Amino acid sequence: MFQKSIQVLVLLASVGLTGVAVATPPPSTPVSRGLSSPEAIQTWKTQHRNWGRWGPEDQLGTANLITPAKRKEAARLVREGVSVSLAHTLETRQAADVPSPLEHQMLFHGEAPESTYSADRLALGFHGWSHTHLDALCHVFDEGRTYNGYAQSKVDAKGCSVLSVNTVRDGLTTRGVLIDMAAFKGVPYLEPGTPIHAADLEAWERKTKVKVTSGDAVIVRTGRWARRAAVGAWDVSSHSPGLHVSSVEWLAARGVAVVATDVGLDVLPSGVEGLLIPVHLLLINTLGVHVIDNADLEALAKVATARGRYDFLLSIAPLAVEGGTGSPVNPIATF
Repeated sequence: MFQKSIQVLVLLASVGLTGVAVATPPPSTPVSRGLSSPEAIQTWKTQHRNWGRWGPEDQLGTANLITPAKRKEAARLVREGVSVSLAHTLETRQAADVPSPLEHQMLFHGEAPESTYSADRLALGFHGWSHTHLDALCHVFDEGRTYNGYAQSKVDAKGCSVLSVNTVRDGLTTRGVLIDMAAFKGVPYLEPGTPIHAADLEAWERKTKVKVTSGDAVIVRTGRWARRAAVGAWDVSSHSPGLHVSSVEWLAARGVAVVATDVGLDVLPSGVEGLLIPVHLLLINTLGVHVIDNADLEALAKVATARGRYDFLLSIAPLAVEGGTGSPVNPIATF
């Protein structure tokens, strides 16, 4: 999660998906809890990289797992036509967890008698721990490389010449699965620093009998926004609940295509010496998984709990930004 400002005129619209390459099922990967040291992580990266899995020029990563069949399967989950947003409202005021608020400037407005319409300008540095956004696969470097082995120099002062958010401009539409870890643990929210291990995800799956499958988007609720409403803002960038690096093995074994959380993905501190955000590193760079940070899952949790349903159609429509390292997004769940 590295800060990079981009000015955008935000026009979010529903878009359809064109086909992506059909992939073979993910390899069977035994889930362990061994990823706790830099050395173990280095070994795991070497053994489990998706680099080259969909060809040497691939720029979609695990979005390849969202096949036409997967999208049709997801569409069949729409039974009531009830939709709910997973986006947190873009904030315009600085706070402990919003160091770079949205710049919202009214260009034309109704206070001017001669005005016949209104218009505004938006500017937003969206990466970080504040705003709901999608990370493109060019976002994280490791040992001079991006996902699929492209040289990090392909991301220059003009933007990403490979792996930009524009590669998924047709959207990411698939089965979404909500894992409400706060509710699962019987609390309104997880406290900062609480890790979510692979064992927690396994236990949730056993209890709910909801199986995460290849091409799914896994959405993990820690209750971050509920805690903020109860006790106020805090510095999420240094002390946050989130996924422990051991969760990556579980997500890889399930063939997950997208991972969303209501925090910045990684538990902070990470628990791995010398690595601030190892989950970001492994999901984006090693596996090619698109990540959504800072989703607001409070409304989704209520809708899902009321129906006793934790899977649904998920639609993600990023802005079509040429060379962009990501995009603010408003993901929509439809039941």
